[in-house]
Amino acid sequence: MTTKTAETLFRPLTIKGLTLKNRIVMAPMTRTFSPNGVPGQNVADYYRRRAEADVGLILSEGTVVARPASKNHPNIPFFHGDAALAGWKTVIDAVHGAGGRMGPQIWHTGSTIADKDYNPEGIESPSGLLAPGQPRGKAMTDADIADTIAAFAQAAADAKRLGFDTVEIHGAHGYLIDEFFWAGTNERQDQWGGSTIAERSRFAVEVAKAVRAAVGPDFPILFRASQWKQQDFSVRLANSPEEMASWLQPLVDAGVDVIHASQRRFWEPEFPEIDGEKGLNFAGWAKKLTGATTISVGSVGLSGEFIAAFGGESSKPASLDNLIERMERDEFDLIAVGRALLNDPQWVTKVQKGEFDALKEFSPAALGELV
Repeated sequence: MTTKTAETLFRPLTIKGLTLKNRIVMAPMTRTFSPNGVPGQNVADYYRRRAEADVGLILSEGTVVARPASKNHPNIPFFHGDAALAGWKTVIDAVHGAGGRMGPQIWHTGSTIADKDYNPEGIESPSGLLAPGQPRGKAMTDADIADTIAAFAQAAADAKRLGFDTVEIHGAHGYLIDEFFWAGTNERQDQWGGSTIAERSRFAVEVAKAVRAAVGPDFPILFRASQWKQQDFSVRLANSPEEMASWLQPLVDAGVDVIHASQRRFWEPEFPEIDGEKGLNFAGWAKKLTGATTISVGSVGLSGEFIAAFGGESSKPASLDNLIERMERDEFDLIAVGRALLNDPQWVTKVQKGEFDALKEFSPAALGELV
């Protein structure tokens, strides 16, 4: 069990106009509890409970920008339209009423499949591919791309208008923006493709620029990135620090303040030992290379990793010592916690009090309910 004090996790952090009470982020987790795309009071109560228990920053489940077939399950919430936005206004008011800070994660799922029985019209991606050699949907036209960039910008503008504290652009896990990054799903020969990750980053850069223009200079923008894809866990977009810099630095230059560096296990090094930097994880390298604020994530406080949970695997509480050591040396700035917070709204409070023996096991049953 954890032997170190967790004090370092409870330092405040200011990012532009946003001050967080601690370094713990509720990771965005798909919940599918919003019929017809509209979050109800149960969703507001779910996030409020985490705010009441002192989560530093809450990131919502993925929410959909205004494009046809931009979600891959019928009960994923929209972040457009009067009814859905009214629902999200209820959510952020509840979180603020409990003293919390929150941002929506905005996304377009591209060609990925979550519900095999959900096949809406208009599925789109860079080249009409779900994975290398696997067609699904259509290749986007220039007009589709322009409209999608505008849809991300409008969602971000609506987030600010509703009173959210930040916004996160989802550019990871094999969804639309990530399908532009990945050579296996981006075979375009125009300005939206290319032979290098830097060239294939143009779509993401234009999304970031449009979002920045929509929210102004002082509203923090987060960007979630990953090497791995749902379609193939072994994929790597960057095989060296130089490639990683060419991928991530243009996003920071375009207006991204925080890189949310998604990996399945936060303690795994991103590269072999390079220039004495043995053991830096993805968020550590992203911070070192770009100077941006970074969020790490991946199986925090639990014995098993999250993909296995979808196969029915439970996890027991695990030591936080490794995390605390990395935070003490400022390898990264924030840590996102997923399943442990999904299973136990009081997780942060227990960690702050040193009540590690009171932390709960994770049961996959939690995926099917809003605790």
